[in-house]
Formats: sequence, C-alpha cells, structure tokens
Amino acid sequence: MNKTAFVSGGSGGIGSEICRALAKNGWLTAIGYKNGGERAKALAAELCSEGLTAKAFYCDISELKSIEKCLSELENSFGSAGLLVNNAGTADINLFTDLSDERLCEILNINLLGAMRLSKAVLPDMIRNHKGNIINISSVWGEKGASCEAAYSAAKAGLIGFTKALSREVAPSGIRVNCVSCGIIDTRMNCELSEDDLKAVIDEVPAGRIGTPADVANAVTFLADGRSDYIHGQVIRVDGCWI
Repeated sequence: MNKTAFVSGGSGGIGSEICRALAKNGWLTAIGYKNGGERAKALAAELCSEGLTAKAFYCDISELKSIEKCLSELENSFGSAGLLVNNAGTADINLFTDLSDERLCEILNINLLGAMRLSKAVLPDMIRNHKGNIINISSVWGEKGASCEAAYSAAKAGLIGFTKALSREVAPSGIRVNCVSCGIIDTRMNCELSEDDLKAVIDEVPAGRIGTPADVANAVTFLADGRSDYIHGQVIRVDGCWI
C-alpha cells in the first residue's frame, strides 16, 4: 500500500495530532490546511526535525480546483494518497433560526461536501491500485444530534451515512472506508464553553475526563494499519461512553 497520507484540517488540534501519529508510524504525511498555514508549516518542520517525512499543502476543500491542484502537488512530492483522513471541520453554537443561509452552506460544504469531494478525487488512484483507506472524522452529534448545532449535526450525520454507503461501493476494489465519531475533545472548537459548562459536560462522561486529540489519533492509526484490514463501513466512537 502506498504509504502517503493526506489529512485535511491537519493544522488543527485533532488534525495535528493525527499527522504526528501517522508520521511516527511511517507515513509520508501531507498536512492539509486552508487558514492554518503557519501552524501547518511549523508542524511539518517539527516532524522533519525528528527525521520523519511531512509537508504542508494548501487545500480549500470547498473548491474542486483547489483540491485538484493540491493532489497534483502531493503526487509530485510523495506520490498519490493511499490514506485519506477527512478531518477538516467547522462549527457554531447558535439557534438554527439565527443561522444565515451563507453560514449554513459553509458548514455543510466543509463538514460533508468537502469530505465527499476529496474522497471522489483520491478514489481513482486507489481503485487502480486495488488498495486504499479513507477515514472520516465525524462527531457524536452526527449520531445523537445537538441543540443549537443543527447544521453541524446534520453534516456529521451525513458523513456517517456517506461512510457506510461508500464502504459498500468500494470494498470490492480493496478500499476500506470507516469513521471515527468524536465526543467532547480538548480543542479550540470547544473553547467557547465556559469553565462551568465544560465541567458540567465532563460530569456526564462516565470515563470522567474530556477526550484528547491523541485519543482520536490512536483510533485513526488503528484504522490506518493492517490490524484493521477486515473492518469496513464502521463507526468507532471515541467519547468515553458519553452517549
């Protein structure tokens, strides 16, 4: 299998930890970013300083031309992607009735359609090679739904449905598609929560703590290697038994 991995949203809290874990497991790691260019380049430099292979690539997953340009640059640098981690995401905490149409489209575009575009773009090479792996990063809100995060919940639910459907379509071609469903994770996305609100959430988690980006990265690295070769179309929940 081609040991090139592309991680969208690779400069964020979860994405950067996924990139670190994959690079340490021997993957040529492409750190995809749109807004976090400095963080992505700093992470690539950090990993390279450790003797690992990583590079930052600009990719606006809401634009097909940007995806095509990015994957062309990736192929020139590392070869085509044998592993795609659809991690890029965005979210707001607002009443659905207060959500502008522009922001609604943006949330769906990044969290769902972007992952679908990237998957569609990498699949031809994977099918030719009769080997490949796509891992989608979803959320427990895609399973349960969250008040004041209706658009985000809908997009993440769609990502789970996409995982299950695409896995059946491409499994005969030697390609696996799975999903990691994240609970409350210690990232910038949850920084809007007050200390009291965060404590209230943690009190509801039977495991007794907030999740870490490393918890998610551990699930991704498991799905990325040979230990999980017979796992197709599954949703692995990383939430401390929250839901």
